[in-house]
Amino acid sequence: MSPTSPTTSPLSPAFAGHGHVTFLGAGPGDPGLLTLRAVEALAGADVLIAEPEVLEVVRGHARVGVSTPELTVVDETSTTAGVPVLRDAANLVMEAARGGRRVVRAVTGDPGLDGNAGAEMLACAAEGIPFEVVPGVATAVGVPAYAGVPLRDAQGTDVRFVDARTADERCWTEVGASDGTVVVSTSLDSVAAAAGELVAAGRKPDTPLTVTIAGTTTRQRTWNATLGTIAQVFKQGKVLPSPEGHRPVIAVVGERSAPAQRDQLSWFESKPLFGWRVLVPRTKEQAASLSDQLRSYGAVPHEVPTIAVEPPRTPQQMERAVKGLVTGRYEWIAFTSVNAVKAVREKFEEYGLDARAFAGIKVAAVGEQTAAALVDFGVKPDLVPSGEQSAAGLLEDWPPYDPVFDPIDRVFLPRADIATETLVAGLIELGWEVDDVTAYRTVRASPPPADTREAIKGGGFDAVLFTSSSTVRNLVGIAGKPHNVTVIACIGPATAKTAEEHGLRVDVLSPEPSVHKLAEALADFGLRRRESALEAGDPVTRPSERRPGARRRRTT
Repeated sequence: MSPTSPTTSPLSPAFAGHGHVTFLGAGPGDPGLLTLRAVEALAGADVLIAEPEVLEVVRGHARVGVSTPELTVVDETSTTAGVPVLRDAANLVMEAARGGRRVVRAVTGDPGLDGNAGAEMLACAAEGIPFEVVPGVATAVGVPAYAGVPLRDAQGTDVRFVDARTADERCWTEVGASDGTVVVSTSLDSVAAAAGELVAAGRKPDTPLTVTIAGTTTRQRTWNATLGTIAQVFKQGKVLPSPEGHRPVIAVVGERSAPAQRDQLSWFESKPLFGWRVLVPRTKEQAASLSDQLRSYGAVPHEVPTIAVEPPRTPQQMERAVKGLVTGRYEWIAFTSVNAVKAVREKFEEYGLDARAFAGIKVAAVGEQTAAALVDFGVKPDLVPSGEQSAAGLLEDWPPYDPVFDPIDRVFLPRADIATETLVAGLIELGWEVDDVTAYRTVRASPPPADTREAIKGGGFDAVLFTSSSTVRNLVGIAGKPHNVTVIACIGPATAKTAEEHGLRVDVLSPEPSVHKLAEALADFGLRRRESALEAGDPVTRPSERRPGARRRRTT
C-alpha cells in the first residue's frame, strides 16, 4: 500500500467532530498561481474567509453554496486613511471551526509572511482546533518575476526583504549598508520616502530601481528609475498625486533591476495584447476556449452573448429524426456546431439514450470544437475536415453515395434554423438524401448590462472579435456600435463586409475562417502596434487610451 500524503490523510479520531482550518496562500493576484493543493482545499471548504481582493482570486475553485461571510471593519481610522483595515477574520475563523466546519482562510501571497494568519494559527492551536498551512507564491517573490526582475544572479547575490510599513531605523541601516538586492513592500505614495531612507542609509542615488503595481495581473505596470530619480519620474509621468496612492507596490533595488536588463526579461507586460479589454460576442459555451487563448496573449476577455439558443417551435420533426437514428434510418449524421451536438444530446437524455445509440452510424463534425463536444458525449467522429473547418471543407472530404458499399443513402443533419443551404445542396449533389432538421433556434440575446453598453459605445474596449455576420448584427442591435478607437477583427470577408455595412472600419481579418486564427491575427496586430511604438520612442498604449478623434490606420 502506498503511503498516505500528509496533505490528504484523514483526521485522527481525536479530531472527529471538530472543525478544521486551512490557512491558504492565494499568491500575488494571478489565479493561475494557485497551487494544486490550494485548489483541492478550496473544493472541500464549507466556509471561505478572505479579504475581497483575495476572494476574487479563489472563489472560482470553491464549490457552489460555500459560505463566504463578509469581513467587517474593526479599525474605522484606517478606512478614512485609505490603507488596509483590520478585520474580524480571526473571530469568523474560530466561530466556524468551533461549529465543526471546514474553513479555508485565504490570504494574499503566503500565510507564513502574513502576521495576522500567524496569530490566527496560534488561536487554533490554543483551542485544539486542527489546522494546516498551504503555502502560496509570496508577493515579494512573484511580482518581481512577472516584472522581469531576477532577484539573484550566478554569483549568489544577497537578497533582503523589507516591509516599509514596519521597518525601523536599524532595518534601513542594515539594508543600506548591503550591496545586495532589496525588495521593498510599500505603497505607491511611499516609494519616494523608502528610496530616501535607503540613500540616507548609504545606498548610492544612482542605484537602479523598479516599482511594480498590481503585480501578476493584467493591470500590472512597472516603472524604471533610480533611488534618486523615482520621485521625479512619478511627477513627470503624472503617476502621483493619485487617489490610488495607497495601493501596494513592490520595489526592487539593485543592479538586477537595471532597465537594460528588464528590456530583455520583461516577459509579461510585453505580451502582444497585454491589458487589452477584448469583447467576445459569442455564446458563453462557444467563448470559453477563445477567451483562454486571448488570456495567453495578455488580454482581458469580456464575454457578451449575442445569440441565445432555444428549442425549435415544433419539436416533432426532431423527435422523429432521433427515433429514426435508433431504428437504422440513417447512414450518416452530420454535426455543424456545438449547439447541434447539445440539442441531440439533450433529446437522447430525454429518451433515456446514450452514445451507444450511434453504433453502426457514421458521424461527421464540421470542426475541432464540434468534434470535441462529440468526444465529451462519448462519440468519436468518423469524419472531420482535413482542411477548412466549414460546411465547404466538410463537403470536400465527404464521400459520394455508393449503392454497393452504402446500404442506406440517408443523412441526418440537425442544425440551426438560420443555417445556410451549402451543406444540404452539396450532399444531394453527392447522391445522398438529406433529412434537414431544425434542432435549435438562434435568437438575439438580451442586451448586456448598462456599463458594458457604455463601454462598447464609449471606447472602453480595445478590440472586438466578430466571428460571424450575425454577431455583428446582433451586437449592434443589443448594445450599439463599437467606438471608432476600438480595433475591429473579423473572421472572414463576409463578416467584414457586414461590419463595414454597419459603419465599422475593419482592422484585422483572419487568414482562415477559424476563431483561433482570428485571435492569432489580433495578437499579431497588437505585436506590430507595440513594436511600432517602441521604434518611434513612444509609450506603449492600448487602443482605448488613444485620444478621441485620433486617426486610425487600416491594417489587415
